Amino acid sequence: MKAVLFDLDGVLYQEGRAIPGAVEAVAWFRRHAVAHLFLTNTTSRPRTALVEKLDSMGIPVEPEALLTPPVAAARWLAANVDGPVALFVTEQTRTEFAGLPQLPADAEAGAAAVVVGDLGEEWSYPRLNRAFRLLMADPPPRLIALGMTRYWQATDGLRLDAGPFVAALAMASGLRPRVFGKPASPFFQAALDLLGVEADKCLMVGDDIRGDIEGAQAAGLCTLLVRTGKFRPVDLEGDVRPTAVLDSIADLPGWWQSSGF
Repeated sequence: MKAVLFDLDGVLYQEGRAIPGAVEAVAWFRRHAVAHLFLTNTTSRPRTALVEKLDSMGIPVEPEALLTPPVAAARWLAANVDGPVALFVTEQTRTEFAGLPQLPADAEAGAAAVVVGDLGEEWSYPRLNRAFRLLMADPPPRLIALGMTRYWQATDGLRLDAGPFVAALAMASGLRPRVFGKPASPFFQAALDLLGVEADKCLMVGDDIRGDIEGAQAAGLCTLLVRTGKFRPVDLEGDVRPTAVLDSIADLPGWWQSSGF
């Protein structure tokens, strides 16, 4: 192993607080000069907010060390789509798309691309139906998914993420989404390219058996599942087998050393 990809929510922090040992674990990898990057499917907040949140927990991170779906999607749209984009993301996340022409919030036609992220409680039937109407144009716009994560762990329990809404729009419109974020292999490849390492020399650390572990394995990475965040014991009974399973990120430095990396 030459590099590590860290998921954020459920791995480094949970319910707004750093998981015990997370600060020390990240510091250990920095101290030993192990290449690493922070990966997240969070689309409800821009990178600046994530940097501030991590810093408040004692985990200083440069924005360039954070790979998020909005950043990756905005770069792709700028290079590949000519026309306005319809954004179904939070107001904060819109800042990541500031350089792109944007469709008015009430328009139901004229989009070159429809971008769907995690809107949480801001979703409503009229808003979802507006996205559907935009996608039914002739010719149809591109359907851009900022990740296909099914759900996440909130303070009050599990909550739906962007994936189910993208799936509903894809089914209704008949369009295939272009996915930016986990579990899409191109998202993991983008991280590998930034680090300059081969897939089999990189470890993905996550709490989501599908989005983190299965997705990373499909991209050729080694994987480590932690029993925090959205982890459930039933995750170990399915067809996805991580390289290793640890109680939490706090155990990672010791496991890394004992594995001879």
